[in-house]
Amino acid sequence: MTKKNNGSAPQEPQVPQMKVLGQYIRDLSFENIVTRKPVSAAIQPEFQVQVSLDSRKIGDDDQFEVASKYSITSKNKNQDDVLFLLELEYIGLFQIKNIAGEQLHPFLMIECPRMMFPFVRRIVSDITRDGGFPPLNLDAIDFVTLYRERLKQHQDQAKKEKEDAETPAN
Repeated sequence: MTKKNNGSAPQEPQVPQMKVLGQYIRDLSFENIVTRKPVSAAIQPEFQVQVSLDSRKIGDDDQFEVASKYSITSKNKNQDDVLFLLELEYIGLFQIKNIAGEQLHPFLMIECPRMMFPFVRRIVSDITRDGGFPPLNLDAIDFVTLYRERLKQHQDQAKKEKEDAETPAN
């Protein structure tokens, strides 16, 4: 049996659209600690990379700003001496259409940073090289796992706050 459309064309599902409007460095800091305090032992660098993400709506035309913040610390494995500190806040401006409300936040926190990451990787590589170290080529970041971890942290924190609020004070 076939359905009639009352004379109108059948509704086609709307395809999600993402347009990169711009990308830029909002903040950048690089400290070469070795030049202030020379390291006497053999250098075996060890890296710690911390990533935080944030997003907000800008304007009225489905435009969003996604901020990715990277904090990278390099230490000498042998003596735990800090070699360099790098902090980078990289911004992407996006126009996003046809994304359902409940899917928008994951899209902003996963797909947008994934689009920006190759540029972040190049900037980090150039800065470390220009700072007197071998270029640091960041490993790929799994933004899906990062999103799930942050979501779980927020849920656990909300649960703890709720429990604390229900517990009577002595």
